[in-house]
Amino acid sequence: MKSLRQLWESFRFAWQALRSNLTRTTLSLLGVTVGIFAIVAVFTIVDSLEKGIKDSMSFIGDKVIYVQKWPWGFGGEYQWWKYFQWPEPTYAEYKYLYDNMESASAVAVFDSRGSMTLKNGSNSILGSVQGVSYEYNMISDIPIGSGRYFMPLESSNARNVAVVGADLAAALFPGQDPVGKEFKLAGNKFVVIGVQEKKGESLVDFGGNPDKNCYIPFSSFSKLFQSGRRRATTVVKGFPEDEGMQQVEAEITGLMRTKRGIKPRDGNNFSLNRPEAAAQALEGLFSVLTLAGWVIGSFSILVGGFGIANIMFVSVKERTNLIGIQKSLGAKNYSILFQFLFEAVMLSLVGGLVGIFLVYLLSFIPMGSLQIILSFKNVMLGLGVSSVIGVLSGIIPAMLAARMDPVIAIRAK
Repeated sequence: MKSLRQLWESFRFAWQALRSNLTRTTLSLLGVTVGIFAIVAVFTIVDSLEKGIKDSMSFIGDKVIYVQKWPWGFGGEYQWWKYFQWPEPTYAEYKYLYDNMESASAVAVFDSRGSMTLKNGSNSILGSVQGVSYEYNMISDIPIGSGRYFMPLESSNARNVAVVGADLAAALFPGQDPVGKEFKLAGNKFVVIGVQEKKGESLVDFGGNPDKNCYIPFSSFSKLFQSGRRRATTVVKGFPEDEGMQQVEAEITGLMRTKRGIKPRDGNNFSLNRPEAAAQALEGLFSVLTLAGWVIGSFSILVGGFGIANIMFVSVKERTNLIGIQKSLGAKNYSILFQFLFEAVMLSLVGGLVGIFLVYLLSFIPMGSLQIILSFKNVMLGLGVSSVIGVLSGIIPAMLAARMDPVIAIRAK
């Protein structure tokens, strides 16, 4: 009960100090507000960027390795002249991996064409056509909103069936249920067997916008768009217990070298690409943004901290007589210390809350495909930093107040 009464009295003193000179207090807290806004805003934007990129990467799979000719270049020297001479991956190599891989949970193959026209009567739209094997949905996220995915028999027998994105379905069959209906692709009739759930805009669309993707069996794709040697990109998914995917990567390397007849002393002439390499490359950018937020915010908070300290010194001087009366009535040093420290923390929290509120308002500003979300973690970060600044700014004035001699303090004017 005594602690609650002390807390209430400290709150009253802090509120009175905040109201007594509103202009001075507001200007002093401006630095804390700007600093907390800068830090929380940067962390919120970085978190939103990471979430957007991870959501986009879900469509190219998790814990997967792509067997391709060209490596994904993220920093360092890109020896394109060397990779240019490497052979393209083939369907035969995919079949070899599919038949012999033991440390993989799924092995799939795919190839794609750029923008192609899909038609249904007078309705037409450009879409990205991808030929995929049946196992592709075990590796990449293809959420079906209506209808179904390919059956193994449809995939192996080169049936003209398709799973289309939500935008393609809406454009080709406006106001209709697309499942079971036909459209034309490269002069050939295809039947829609499934429609993907609508994804909407993404920050980064790895593999194209899913809403405008058209998936057909790889055998059908090869029959229509490939002649002679069948090029293909093989994608392998490892088991969850394979940490770092070292086992599956080693097995892919050994099998590919065997299939291509690479001598022991020669290097690989194929690339094993991982989606997480893109995320790791972006982490460096995120780190720079985070550091910039801390630097900018720290300078502002430093100014705000001095402002709060100034308010507290003035407050101690104005209430010196009151401090003497409190001590003469039996108030302990820790009680006076807590009173002024609470006031400093409260002032700092007010500035921090305003900064956090500004970040919250920022989340309502349209930023295209980037969706700003203020997380509970970042709110607590802002409140935590504000509290620390309040303690550091108020500790010296609070200690001076707590150590005052009651007789001298009462005589003060």
